Amino acid sequence: MSSSRSIRSLSAALACAAALTAHPAAAQFFWTPPDLSAAPLTDATAPVALGLPGATPAELKAGMVWNLRAALNVAALQCQFEPTLLAISNYNAMIAHHDVEMDNAQKVLLAYFQRTAGKGKPGQAASDQYGTRIYSGYSTVQAQRGFCMAAAEVGRQAIFADRGKLNEVARGGLAMIKKSLVYSGEQVYGDPGRSYKVSLPSFDPKCWKKGRLVAQCQQVWNPVSVKPQP
Repeated sequence: MSSSRSIRSLSAALACAAALTAHPAAAQFFWTPPDLSAAPLTDATAPVALGLPGATPAELKAGMVWNLRAALNVAALQCQFEPTLLAISNYNAMIAHHDVEMDNAQKVLLAYFQRTAGKGKPGQAASDQYGTRIYSGYSTVQAQRGFCMAAAEVGRQAIFADRGKLNEVARGGLAMIKKSLVYSGEQVYGDPGRSYKVSLPSFDPKCWKKGRLVAQCQQVWNPVSVKPQP
């Protein structure tokens, strides 16, 4: 093999390696992952996103922390099918590392419901209902892969964040997690059972010799639209 051909082969190998490592987490599920980036929650958008109308900035921070806890707890239960996501260990590490901030968030949220729903039992009942509602809100079937991918990324951010800064991780991470709950699968090749495209080589007899595709036809492709059966 000539030196020029060796260089071309090495360049091709390096290009392939770079492509494979471009999205290490996403590569577990997608060739080309959906774009789950989203603008961080703000004090203007958070009351609607978190279901906390009229909340103060301190109450919104608490709501973000508690929602992140709920989202990663759901991920720990639903994403065990892919152990490399470390859904359980990420969640447990977050609880251990940020326990003080989460305990405070729970107290602040209870005070919010005592203020808005009524002191005593009405406030406690509203707080309990809110907890049930947000947990069920992060449970998904159709969008499970995207959700697990997003939760894994945010979970890693959470365990490396400084104590007292979990609310900052939640402010950015929850927007991505919420976006992942809307189904958005493989972006190039489609998902099995859904409408997608495949590429097949030419079936022209001139392109085949002894059962092999001849070199002249190897770059001839016919896009074929494949749709699921009704």
